[in-house]
Amino acid sequence: MHISKSSSWFDGLLADDCPGPDMTVEILGIGPQTGAMFFSPRQQGVISGVEEAEQLLLRCGLSVTRQINNGDTAEADEVFLEARGSAAALHRGWKISQTVLEYMSGIARRCALMVERASAVRPGVQVAVTRKSFPGAKALCLEAAIDGGASIHRQNLSDSILVFAQHLQFFAKGGQQTPMEFFARQVQNLRARMPEKKLSAEVDSLEDALLVTSAGIDMVQCEKFTCESLAATVGALRGTRPDILILAAGGITGENAAEYAATGVDVLVTTWPYFGKPADIKVVMESDGDS
Repeated sequence: MHISKSSSWFDGLLADDCPGPDMTVEILGIGPQTGAMFFSPRQQGVISGVEEAEQLLLRCGLSVTRQINNGDTAEADEVFLEARGSAAALHRGWKISQTVLEYMSGIARRCALMVERASAVRPGVQVAVTRKSFPGAKALCLEAAIDGGASIHRQNLSDSILVFAQHLQFFAKGGQQTPMEFFARQVQNLRARMPEKKLSAEVDSLEDALLVTSAGIDMVQCEKFTCESLAATVGALRGTRPDILILAAGGITGENAAEYAATGVDVLVTTWPYFGKPADIKVVMESDGDS
């Protein structure tokens, strides 16, 4: 699975980094010379962004040899991408390609860590990333997460229905019912409005989880539950509706993914992989005159 990126998107990255002439290359007068550039990881791990880097380098007018695909693993110091051409083109494509690779590979590796730890205690559990990536970088973040073995929880507001407490503040006013109780009474009416869509809601207590599950909701997302309370909630919901899909969200990281997976939930929803240290990708450049 790939997240689509347009030609203008790639061109925009290049134009942002080099909107005019490369002043350093120009003053040194090295632009017409030819050479090669080699990319390799300093540590073994999943590589993401190599296909994007290839496209960036091709747009610089370089010839490119790619040895691996997004989501493959590369050993330390293994050259997985090579570009050849003029010094001007090499320097134009160098940093933007390296940066894309480092950020995407960092996200992919954190996702891979979460998937590995969660699956070790509950095979089949899904790690799903949210839409809360850095604004403007969603295509890179989601692609990297997929490369690390995660799935996408929600790509945007238009792809799924997820009812939050914030929505319910506008849903019912007055009366003796809580907003969640009023919502539960409306589940079947709401389903009739978009019968082809699954209906999900976020809850913060066992009581609300049981309420919406009994009302016939498709998915329940447990927000910021402790592992102890989440395990109890999973047991109670399975006893009520064996088919209910149960998600855990809020504060789930690589450090506690196994503990949360052990509660029996189906999906771990997380933003944690987006925030962390980029991978370290080494770039070596050589002039054809060096040989």
